[in-house]
Amino acid sequence: MRVLLDIEIDTPTTNRQIADGTVGEKFERIMADLKPEAAYFFNRNGRRAQIVVIDVPDEAALPSICEPFWLEFNATVQTHICMNAEDLREGLSRLGR
Repeated sequence: MRVLLDIEIDTPTTNRQIADGTVGEKFERIMADLKPEAAYFFNRNGRRAQIVVIDVPDEAALPSICEPFWLEFNATVQTHICMNAEDLREGLSRLGR
């Protein structure tokens, strides 16, 4: 199942991690575990934000996916099941069945 993670990172938390040099290692570890299909980084409302698209085997995987962002970055994480154009075509083809 493809899931879009919409993440906002807490600014004071990451400012401290940038200052002490730990933010990069934490971020790299989380991304290595997630193996994202796509990841985009930007600012939103003056905060660091990112969109990450990953493949998730089932709903039970979500706690282990979200928890590192909460623990390491005091982040806000929203999850959205999503699809690409091929998935949409397949879904639409099932409407007539």
